[in-house]
Amino acid sequence: MQQDLRNIAIIAHVDHGKTTLVDQILKQCGTFQAHQEVDDRVMDSGDLEKERGITISSKNTAVSWKETKINIVDTPGHADFGGEVERILKMVNGVILLVDAAEGPLPQTKFVLRKSLSLGYKPIVLINKIDRKDARPDDVLNEIFDLFVMLDATDEQLEFPVLYAVAKEGVAGRELNNMDEDLSSLMDTIIDHVPPPDQPMDVPFKMLISSIDWNDYVGRIAVGRIEQGIVKVNQDLSLVKGTGEVKSKGRVTKLFSFSGLKREPVEQAVAGDIVAIAGYEGVHIGDTLADSSDKQPLAYVDLDKPTIAMYFRVNNSPFAGLEGSFVTSNQIKDRLEKEVRTNVAMKVEFTDSPDVFKVSGRGELQMAILIETMRREGYEFAVSRPEVLFQDVDGILHEPVEEVVVDVHTDYSNRVIDNLQKRKGIMQGMSQEGENNRIEFRVPSRGLIGFRGELLTETRGTGIMHQQFDTYEPFAGEIPGRSRGALIALEKGETTNYSLEGIQDRGTFFVEAGNQVYMGMVVGVNNRADDMVVNVVKKKNLTNHRATQTADAVKISQAKKMSLEECIEFLAADEWLEVTPESLRIRKRFLDHNERKREEKKKQS
Repeated sequence: MQQDLRNIAIIAHVDHGKTTLVDQILKQCGTFQAHQEVDDRVMDSGDLEKERGITISSKNTAVSWKETKINIVDTPGHADFGGEVERILKMVNGVILLVDAAEGPLPQTKFVLRKSLSLGYKPIVLINKIDRKDARPDDVLNEIFDLFVMLDATDEQLEFPVLYAVAKEGVAGRELNNMDEDLSSLMDTIIDHVPPPDQPMDVPFKMLISSIDWNDYVGRIAVGRIEQGIVKVNQDLSLVKGTGEVKSKGRVTKLFSFSGLKREPVEQAVAGDIVAIAGYEGVHIGDTLADSSDKQPLAYVDLDKPTIAMYFRVNNSPFAGLEGSFVTSNQIKDRLEKEVRTNVAMKVEFTDSPDVFKVSGRGELQMAILIETMRREGYEFAVSRPEVLFQDVDGILHEPVEEVVVDVHTDYSNRVIDNLQKRKGIMQGMSQEGENNRIEFRVPSRGLIGFRGELLTETRGTGIMHQQFDTYEPFAGEIPGRSRGALIALEKGETTNYSLEGIQDRGTFFVEAGNQVYMGMVVGVNNRADDMVVNVVKKKNLTNHRATQTADAVKISQAKKMSLEECIEFLAADEWLEVTPESLRIRKRFLDHNERKREEKKKQS
């Protein structure tokens, strides 16, 4: 038994303070030198993670406390990245459940706790941000206990230790009124409460691959917890699929153990430790590395299936190939297949057309992160509106339903409730905290596409929504789509002040004077429900009596600049979003106005 080792994951809802807590643990365990400058949320190493302030992929680190090595896994909190949480829970022996002292348990808290309890872990509950003015730690503790009971926790799991913390300041304590000056009580609780790994060492080596990393010098790196045995550098191992098929045989070229933010090369590692192994190019998440004498694969965690899909296709607009470096179907296919190898919650399928790929995932944000990453890498392509994945259960059509919690000012509560009920939502409850209401709903995933933007509009940017997939239920019926139509460009050219001024009372524009547009491109949103074709490139005919200066002296309303998520939410079923490294353009599937009319007639007949 590996007595001086602990493996633990930190799980929580988004923005409850996981990564900030890991920062302080690293500082207090001596990972950084006294004079060393360290960024906030040092574990969020990706550009998108730093920009958005969220964790997208799980990260491994390790610290030493009182001569015990503690492997820590920092996990994402957003529901769309739940697959990251599911796969790493097999690597650890315990979890810290982090809950905000004001917000309490939210949908993602329930999701990660359910997964942890099902694996038999006994969580440590840490109530964070007790310094908030609206903190209510006693009520939150009661809510957490109720959540444990609702998720059928065993008597042992219900005896969870409770600590309180202000992760930002690096302090924790076992009692609200008696906080330590550091995180020592939390670190001691981890050592006392989390069991050490008890994997056998006197049997052939086996390790389940829970994560994949990449290094320019050694190639693909397999990360996981050693389930049994000992591994040494230059040892021969077999790479086995979950089906039992041996994919390849190879040799351990490099072996790394985690220490702080670094991976340190070691000569050998034993059962229970989390390590990284290089030497196997074809390795995928869920594979097993095993000694040749015992090639039976280890069981892999059963991941929740994707709930939404988007179609990725080669960009075929009139502006295709002008801004991107990677534009062909083979380049897009290779990039999507590369994503699926490390992102286990995503799935890529081929369609009847060689230029179109069906990409399935957990939610709009997960898709938006992939799209944004690809465009930053130089890819140019087009994507469709998200659509939910239905299931046939005993001949009845079922669709995904999500738990939704909306925190909103009481003045806007009625608007939010009306909007969600139109989207086939069923209200589960409402509670009041000060001037805010917390409204709980169950809504079909179809009804939530495009809702976040409407929520911000209706609540003047103050509404906060949390959602989490719950289950599949029978089809709820038709849900109304976008309430306003599109303004569509009549012809190709450069937009002018003169043309925009003449039609600006028709709606809100996405383009400004001097922008290049093409026929069939969506240039704005109509004030009415139907689509309207407009000429935005028309120029004013100047004569000797009309001076050029007066022709340009017109007042145009400011164009609406939409983010990638807003563009995805805005899309209608007959539109594509053209994505390039420099631009986001919404366009109709059929660019020609007459062709669109013919298609409409076909549908009606």
